Amino acid sequence: MTSSAVLQPALSVVLEALEKIRDSQAKPLRVSRATLNRLFEQASPFTTVKAAAHVTPKPGESGSLARKTDVAAKAAGLAHVRERVCVCMKCPHLARTRTQTVFGVGNPDAELMFVGEAPGADEDARGEPFVGRAGQLLTRIIETMGLSRDEVYIANILKCRPDMPRGAPGNRPPTVEEMSTCIGYLIEQIEIIRPRVLVALGATAVQGLLGTRSAMHRLRGTWHTYHDTPLMITFHPSYLLRNQSPGEKRKVWEDMMAVLEKLDRPISERQRNYFL
Repeated sequence: MTSSAVLQPALSVVLEALEKIRDSQAKPLRVSRATLNRLFEQASPFTTVKAAAHVTPKPGESGSLARKTDVAAKAAGLAHVRERVCVCMKCPHLARTRTQTVFGVGNPDAELMFVGEAPGADEDARGEPFVGRAGQLLTRIIETMGLSRDEVYIANILKCRPDMPRGAPGNRPPTVEEMSTCIGYLIEQIEIIRPRVLVALGATAVQGLLGTRSAMHRLRGTWHTYHDTPLMITFHPSYLLRNQSPGEKRKVWEDMMAVLEKLDRPISERQRNYFL
């Protein structure tokens, strides 16, 4: 049995519950019509399953059911976008040189979402963002915040590794054209996840999200807004690997404490005195 066949009945159940909750006057559900339409596209061959798959919550469980249904809808929406990213050929030069696309990873219902610039060689090989040295540092930052990678969501402006001349070491930043071509996928991810806070890692992420380019020493540590979502700007972890200054590392940690405060999370004395 294919994975699509396994998922279709589950999607039909999700759609049934979503429609009931959306039509209820008791508690509106924040699910866009675009998301519902995408789910209908996935479940259309199995719509007859809906008639036999009614979800009847027990007394007092309607809120829990609504949340589980919302998370399931987000996961299904992200899966649909991922399928399109995997076969994307909008940038032929990147499609020719990539090993695979790098979509995103983490909790589809995350309160906190990190946005980087583009996959590097390690990410291109693994198919997951931030798994190299910079990713290990980002993981340590997340864990010091009292969270885990499974609790947040991590994605990039670009879903393919920018191509490099044969034999050339390192990575190059995405071009403006590449970012404008690919940014739609990230926008969909943000719209589906609806995080409470976004963190832009580095100048390229800022340019992709806000369309502005400026020196990071002027941008970092400041709150901006991306479509009504608070956006914190901080240094990319790779910058901290190049610049081992304790002062620069402390700046990033102060930015992360501001993020914790925005999320209404407690900050311990140990965290307040911490240096990366």
